[in-house]
Amino acid sequence: MFEDKTLVCRECGKEFVFTASEQQFYADKGFQNEPGRCPACRAARRAAGGQTRNTERQMYDVICDGCGRPTQVPFQPRGDRPVYCRDCFDQQRASRY
Repeated sequence: MFEDKTLVCRECGKEFVFTASEQQFYADKGFQNEPGRCPACRAARRAAGGQTRNTERQMYDVICDGCGRPTQVPFQPRGDRPVYCRDCFDQQRASRY
């Protein structure tokens, strides 16, 4: 039913074989897409915890609306919502639930 296929890794550009047994496994799991990365790139991605960023995330300096301390957040505040430090954010979240 399934036959080995040669695919090209979208990350490193090398060819790899998508075996018939792998295709059967994908079908059994209900996966509809073929793998886009070779086994080595998939393993490297898993080892990195799914993080694919080659650069550090940009952080923005803000003043916490809860306690007034300076902190950094990974998004640019728009000014229409309060911004909290980690401690105040955790307290806000805990009080909501």
